[in-house]
Amino acid sequence: MDTPCVLVVDDDKEIVRAIVKLLEPEYIRLLTAYDGIMALDILSTQDVQLLILDVMMPRLDGLSAMLKIREKKNIPIIILSAKSEDSDKILGLSMGADDYIVKPFNPQELVARVKSQLRRYMYLGSLGKDISNNQLRVGGLTLDTDAKELTVDGDPVRLTATEYRILELLMSNPGIVFSAERIYQRVWNEEGFAVENTVMVHIRHIREKIEINPKNPKYLKVVWGIGYKMEKI
Repeated sequence: MDTPCVLVVDDDKEIVRAIVKLLEPEYIRLLTAYDGIMALDILSTQDVQLLILDVMMPRLDGLSAMLKIREKKNIPIIILSAKSEDSDKILGLSMGADDYIVKPFNPQELVARVKSQLRRYMYLGSLGKDISNNQLRVGGLTLDTDAKELTVDGDPVRLTATEYRILELLMSNPGIVFSAERIYQRVWNEEGFAVENTVMVHIRHIREKIEINPKNPKYLKVVWGIGYKMEKI
């Protein structure tokens, strides 16, 4: 497998240097930028597999940059922010982030989360290769597990890497109820504690993409007090 490339974006150059120093021993190719405009320029010319993105930056802030990135790319994005309120985390996740790390961060945790996101993306994401030609179908939903693409009633729908993994899990097990903790464990490959908000945001995002009326979903149902399931149709 090719060496993965990570783009680190933060207007604090000391933080950028610290992250680069942390990740260099992990056999990762590293690129750096110091605002959202620089990040977009690099992404337009470089093959990047993961983005570490600060929120508060000059010229173009991280959340605005992420919205532009999500128009074209589904690479994992880890938000790095000094804002630690749940509302800030939910906002970041709802706008397309795959993970959210609060500054000051634990160095080992950052490395672990980067490696985890890269491993899942490069195995399950757009770089993944399956030897079989599989398609999961639920009603008008078709998930091509070879191409890693979703169509809804024949129309292609763009998913982030995390959204894809959640949808693949649920579509592979129609009618089975998964708790938020179990979804987190299966998708993030980590133990899940107090992860309801994180999973809920991604579920809401998926509903907005696959449901005609997300408030009255046909496919992705909540089982109150228990979890989520893909309806058998």
